[in-house]
Amino acid sequence: MTDVESRRRIGAEIWIVLGLSLGKAAVYAVVNIAARLTAGTPLAQQTATLNASRTERPWLDLTYQLLGIGFALVPVALALYLLSSHGRDALARIGLDRARPARDLAWGFGLAAVIGIPGLAFYALGRALGITVEVRASALDDHWWTVPVLLLAALQNGVLEEVIAVAYLAERGCRDLGWSRVRFIVTSSLLRGSYHLYQGPGPFLGNVVMGVVFSWFYTSRRGRSRVVPLVVAHTLLDVVAFVGYALVPAEWRAALGIV
Repeated sequence: MTDVESRRRIGAEIWIVLGLSLGKAAVYAVVNIAARLTAGTPLAQQTATLNASRTERPWLDLTYQLLGIGFALVPVALALYLLSSHGRDALARIGLDRARPARDLAWGFGLAAVIGIPGLAFYALGRALGITVEVRASALDDHWWTVPVLLLAALQNGVLEEVIAVAYLAERGCRDLGWSRVRFIVTSSLLRGSYHLYQGPGPFLGNVVMGVVFSWFYTSRRGRSRVVPLVVAHTLLDVVAFVGYALVPAEWRAALGIV
């Protein structure tokens, strides 16, 4: 296979992986925000619901939730399989292993702290400017499995987004296609922002900033091409958002102006 054929094959592979995962979500997000902007109702008066209940029957709802989480991770398995070609260990290649657990956890908590406060500020600013919808982080009914499912959903988001949008894209883009670090950071960050666009321009910009920080860290000497700190940070942020929302009493949320 010639170099040109190899590059074309890798390019097609990237589009396929994204088309099955975050790229598909980005396209739907663009259509969704177009629908919101032409709905005749201001964005500030609209709501985006995450982790919604699928049915009123608890055990069936639990089944749907677990199936959704499991199938959402299939593109991650595909990406790891593709990166494992020619006998290479994909987990070690992108740092999705237990080689440096203490260091990875420390960086994960640090990144979560760095991103968490600015993220809330972007959301609050977007709400104040009327360019961000009201985000309902959890609409699951109160069951014994609600918190465990929300924890799994947070982990699923962390693994899916960081492995695909950062690690996989860095491996295929930078190492195999010769992208510059700047091109990778811009591409990864815009991709991250695009699939959050359904929440409005505010979350789009906030997630682009998060993407810049995460993709820069991954390619830095501190990050050492290890994705575990990013997964830890992303999971922590979603745990706070999902579980915190579910546990805060409805009257408290109303008093704070949260749906």
